[in-house]
Amino acid sequence: MHIIEYIDTQFGSLDVNIVNASFRLLLALLLGALVGTERKHKGQVAGIRTFALISMGACLSMLLSIYVPQEYMGLKNGDPGRIAAQVITGIGFLGGGAMIQQRGVVRGLTTAAGIWITAIIGMAVGVGMYMASIVCTLLIFMVIVGFNRFEHVIHIGQETKVISIRSKGILRNIDDYDRLLKAEGIHVSNFFIEQNFEKDYTEVNLVVLTRTSRKLMDAINRLSEAHDILSITLSNQIDL
Repeated sequence: MHIIEYIDTQFGSLDVNIVNASFRLLLALLLGALVGTERKHKGQVAGIRTFALISMGACLSMLLSIYVPQEYMGLKNGDPGRIAAQVITGIGFLGGGAMIQQRGVVRGLTTAAGIWITAIIGMAVGVGMYMASIVCTLLIFMVIVGFNRFEHVIHIGQETKVISIRSKGILRNIDDYDRLLKAEGIHVSNFFIEQNFEKDYTEVNLVVLTRTSRKLMDAINRLSEAHDILSITLSNQIDL
């Protein structure tokens, strides 16, 4: 009975102790792992372990921010937000590492945002904002999963796709491709060209902007008539 009362007292204490610190670290780990599960499902390298460690590390940073002024005389007026501010800065580097730019295609923006907000969830758990942290985790799932399905259902706005074309010979410009796509109402927002003089072919990656509901097969068929085409690949610039 005394043990239960002791645990209850320690758990409800505003000061950092072994009971509430352990619970907060565990909760931060679980919430981070939940977000990481969705990212891993999308095939991202940053998955369950990464998000769990980020959330738990941010939580421990907040616990440390509270514990130092609490335990050391003369630091009662210390600033608990100082370490928290540095955590946010450090997380920015992790988020930047999660983004990939290759041949005009940017991937990983959602994962980078997820890393950032998961760290803040860990910090919130660290200061005892349990319900707010749980609600925020649920809202993350609503945004990532629910909004993605909603956008596809109502065909809202426009989306970016990548058309990769490999043709014989060395192309000096993409004017023919640009003209054909404009005739189909498709805007070329960016492009990347690789000219292989040794094997005498040109590879063009066109980043195009089109309506979500639009089918691009007609445009692909017209592009195939522009030059001596070896292959054409159409892919989504998915914001994973």
